Order: sequence, then C-alpha cells, then structure tokens
Amino acid sequence: MRVEQATERLREHIASGQWPVGARLPGETTLAKDLGVGRSTVREALRALAGAGLVQARQGAGVFVIATEPAEDWSTRLNRAAVTDVYEVRLLIEVQAARLAAERRTDEDLTAITAALAARRAAASADDAAFVDADIALHSAVVAAAHNPVLTDLFAEFVPALRRGLIDLVALLALRAEDGNPGDELHAALVHAIEHADADAAAHATRTELSATLGWLRGRKG
Repeated sequence: MRVEQATERLREHIASGQWPVGARLPGETTLAKDLGVGRSTVREALRALAGAGLVQARQGAGVFVIATEPAEDWSTRLNRAAVTDVYEVRLLIEVQAARLAAERRTDEDLTAITAALAARRAAASADDAAFVDADIALHSAVVAAAHNPVLTDLFAEFVPALRRGLIDLVALLALRAEDGNPGDELHAALVHAIEHADADAAAHATRTELSATLGWLRGRKG
C-alpha cells in the first residue's frame, strides 16, 4: 500500500506541473524524506511511474519526467477507438489471414471452420449478441488456421472492441430484421475457398464481406 500511495503522490506532483517534462526528479533520499517512506519504496514507485511512461532513468544522470499523462496500453486504446478505425485494421489483418488459412489449413482446422460456419447459421434464430459471437468465432477459426501466433494474438486483441461495435451496428442498422443470418453466402464462399486451398478466393470473400460492413459504418458516421 505504501508503494501505491507514494506512486500516487509522485504522479500528482508530475500532473500538477511541479515537475514538468524534462525536469530531473530529486534524489531517492530527498523523495523518501518528503514522502515519509523508505528508499526501497521510492524505487518501487519510480519503477511504477517508468512503467506508466511518465519518467525515465538515465544512467549517471538521474530520473527525468518524460510525460505528464500515463501512456495508454494497447487494450485501452482499442477500447476507445472508433469502430471504423478498428474495422479498417481488421480488414488488413483478416484478408491476409484468409489467404494464409487457405494455404496452410490442416484437416483439423477445416473441421473447426466448418463447425463454426454451422454454428453461425444456427445462431440465426438467436439474439444479436449470440449471433455476433458466432460470427467472430468463425473469423477467429480462420485466423487460427493461418498458423501465425502473432496474427492470432493480434486478432484476439481486437475482439472485445470488435464485439461491442458489431452488436451496436447490427442493432442500429437492423441488419437482421429481414435476414437472421446476413452475409451467409460470403462466409460460405470463404469456407469453400479455404477447403479447396484457393487463397485468392478466400481473400476476395473476406475483403468483400468486411468492405461492405465498413461501408455501412462509414455511412452511419457520415
């Protein structure tokens, strides 16, 4: 608890402008005296501030302020990103993922992808959230079939923001008012292309589907 309190006190000094960007912080002994804590607590607090992107230790020179606001981590930035921005990057990621999946998929991958397509179809009678979850599960199975762990992890980072945006989009545009399973033809084409190792067709189906959704999003934004 003492470390958290010391960290917060130091953060307040930085945010208030007492120590502006570029300023050198007092030494550990001085900080320890001012905060009423030990030097080890000060060191831990400074590590926490460094981890937040507020200060930086320079060998032989001391600790300097490099920002007045904590750096946002990737998840935080995604959570506040516009859904159109998320979709633009999703388009870049998934078109290549579909191409790689067609080239690299195993029999086990194909079984998982086919099952995910069936689950998406079954969710046509479910509520919007369940349908969106089934849709994302199918796309996740395709990304997994690309057998690139970095790509898989990157897509997983997008899923929470993507899910919220899709549920809002489906509800706002009433995309399932007449058809509980919109986009089925393109998703079936994607699965067929992966099954037959047709990388170009897989990329085309993915690009067509995601571009259409991005167009709806931009139209709503406009």
